[in-house]
Amino acid sequence: MKYAILDIETTGLSPAREKITEIAIFLHDGTKITDEYSTLINPERKIPYSITQMTGINNRMVENSPRFFEVARKIVEFTEGVIIVGHNVRFDYGFIRQEFLRLGFDFQRETLDTVKVSRKLIPGHPSYSLGKLCKSLCIDNHARHRAAGDALATVKLFGLLLSIDPALYEVKQKRTARIR
Repeated sequence: MKYAILDIETTGLSPAREKITEIAIFLHDGTKITDEYSTLINPERKIPYSITQMTGINNRMVENSPRFFEVARKIVEFTEGVIIVGHNVRFDYGFIRQEFLRLGFDFQRETLDTVKVSRKLIPGHPSYSLGKLCKSLCIDNHARHRAAGDALATVKLFGLLLSIDPALYEVKQKRTARIR
């Protein structure tokens, strides 16, 4: 099984109103990273001060960065035929889908959420936010609230989850099949 473990940074919380400012994708074969892609993205709008305070990404940093339509093909290539993995993946996937919808494309991929899997496989943590969970599991993240830093921390968390349950995806497939 192959995975695209990803994270994004955005100008806000609403995919309908906000835009992506950074994306990082790590291709993973279930054992190790096999390829990676990371870039800032020009959101074609001002980045709010509160977002800059959290991420460190400011308007000057993205002004000469590619716009989403310029990186869309790379995102399609990196995610084709793989499962998108993310911590609270609905957030990231929702933004990516919305960006593609703005371009007239219906981007659809299968997803796996490390928040849900963590709650099941390593219960009892007071918080399952990426920062707090990684801290309690001694997973380093030297670039919190940056796409590559958070995606790499998710890679490490995903590796831990796979070591607990190597059949992670197969279990998800069976549950999905029963629901249909």
